[in-house]
Amino acid sequence: MLGGPFQGFVARAARVAGMPAETLRPVPDQRDGVVRLWVPRGFNYRSFHDTDGPPITLDDGTTLPGRHDGMAAFVTPTDNVILVRNHEINSPGAPFGPGTPYDTMAQGGTTTIEVTPFGEVVQSFTSLNGTMRNCSGGPMPWGSWISCEETVNGPDVGPDFTGTTNVPLTQRHGFIFEVPAGGQSNRQPITAAGRFAHEAVAFDPAEGILYLTEDNFGFPSGFYRYIPPTNPMETGSLGNGGQLQMLRVLGLPNANLSGTQIAGTVYPVDWVDIADPAPTFPYTPGQPAPTTNDDALNHVGQQGRAQGAARFSRLEGSAYDRGSVYFCSTRGGGDPEPGPDTIDGYGNGKGQIWAYDIRAGVLRVVYQSPASETLDLPDNVTTSPRGTLVLCEDGPVDNYVRGLSRLGSLFDIALNRLLRNAEPHAPRFGEEFAGSTFDPDGRTLFVNIQASQGISFAIWGPWGRIGV
Repeated sequence: MLGGPFQGFVARAARVAGMPAETLRPVPDQRDGVVRLWVPRGFNYRSFHDTDGPPITLDDGTTLPGRHDGMAAFVTPTDNVILVRNHEINSPGAPFGPGTPYDTMAQGGTTTIEVTPFGEVVQSFTSLNGTMRNCSGGPMPWGSWISCEETVNGPDVGPDFTGTTNVPLTQRHGFIFEVPAGGQSNRQPITAAGRFAHEAVAFDPAEGILYLTEDNFGFPSGFYRYIPPTNPMETGSLGNGGQLQMLRVLGLPNANLSGTQIAGTVYPVDWVDIADPAPTFPYTPGQPAPTTNDDALNHVGQQGRAQGAARFSRLEGSAYDRGSVYFCSTRGGGDPEPGPDTIDGYGNGKGQIWAYDIRAGVLRVVYQSPASETLDLPDNVTTSPRGTLVLCEDGPVDNYVRGLSRLGSLFDIALNRLLRNAEPHAPRFGEEFAGSTFDPDGRTLFVNIQASQGISFAIWGPWGRIGV
């Protein structure tokens, strides 16, 4: 029998065990009466910042970009909520929004939105620009969002999977950035936390350590932690110059955790230091760099694996809850992945959920999807105030937001039934959910559809009745 937070996972689930599964039903969007989501009985929602249509201009003059991705909610002095939202835009180009961008030729970043608990926009503005592929990240308890670049593009690296040249870029990418809630990022990367394909972060307030996931699509991914030089709970910001480390399973050097796992399996672990977390590769400005993108993607992880660090399949969303860090392995399960797969991705399963018990120093398999109909490629994750995991699917067909109880039972929260706004109203059911986050009171779940024409939703209802 496990103690600590894992025991709590089971205990809290027992209180909702036996509850009937909720049937999702079409519900009209309170913005305009169009059905965009199916949700349980008694639930409602409103969409906002819908970029499938005329351009949306924010309060600072920004033309709102698409690709709404990772997001977090923060308190305000009123009943309203501050959202900081990523925009996962790749390839060189002009930045969106005002201010001095990190890179004058990069198109990603974050926007900040003040909304009511029912998704009515009060104000919005650019809070970080000049970054690339801002995928997910994580909220910090002192009131900041950490935004993660899921790329290693830069003028010192060759083209990525798109084949687009990186010569126009003026800065290295593949870092994390801090964005104060309601304010502006200083647009300075925390380079000591690593240059790799960052996905998400989760912060342990007890020990002042940041945990990081890597989504290295075609190659093994790692689970990392960053020990800052000073405790952010005391300084109110995440400092540069700390130590990056990578997880290793004790007694199983280079453990391949990408394949089938049994729920409840526990692995004792330790951590290995990364000596060169933020490499700059040799290049001549104005000319294509000799270092390939694949080599750059694997530079940090290879240092850990040379010391026996574990291999995972595509680590994506993460969340801290009561002494544990939960994280998704999007393609985990199935046969162990023998080597790189840059076509279908590293991994052969439909998804795994892992938990790292910080105090016990062990890694645990929480859940593994048996089939795509049950759970299909879990990506972003958050926790409800009651401790339920809320998972966003990134599958190719119908995408759900699902709840995972602490007994390991899955249930449905929302189904994407989005259509194009213009005739002939083509279905968008295969577009992924992302950025799930509850407001500080746990009343409203905010979530995005991550697509070229991004859109955000506020969902509210009797969460306790459905076990969320």
